[in-house]
Amino acid sequence: MDLPLLLHHTVCGGLAAAGLGVLFNVGFRALSWCAASGALMLAVRTVALGFGWSMEAASFVAALAGGVVVQLLPSPIGVSRNALHILGCIPMLPGGFAAKAILGLFAITAQHPVATNETIITAVDNTLRVMFTVGALGIGLAIPTLVLRVRGMK
Repeated sequence: MDLPLLLHHTVCGGLAAAGLGVLFNVGFRALSWCAASGALMLAVRTVALGFGWSMEAASFVAALAGGVVVQLLPSPIGVSRNALHILGCIPMLPGGFAAKAILGLFAITAQHPVATNETIITAVDNTLRVMFTVGALGIGLAIPTLVLRVRGMK
């Protein structure tokens, strides 16, 4: 495992989650929790990718690990668990694959498309990777939420 890469992804995931926390009006005192959530999830995904896992499987395990940690946090931390779930997962969204998928679909609609079959295959491949990764993130967050939910609130 490449330690500088892991440190880079951890710091960037924390900064991205904290920045999105500011965008979503999370209180200043709770931004550290948002950063910790994003850093943890992106670090877990980076380690899983380093072991050769697919993007989808690594994202699922990272969301599952982050969801478990967030559910086990004490109640009075100043930010909702749902916000920590979402803000921790946003840095793991596959934006590069989504951009390639959209650009591939635009290339097909050009007046004189070149290599249409290859472009369609690449666009569909990237689209499926985005869909499965987002689905893996959602399922990875849903499992700990359903299993470890705090039952005291009505």
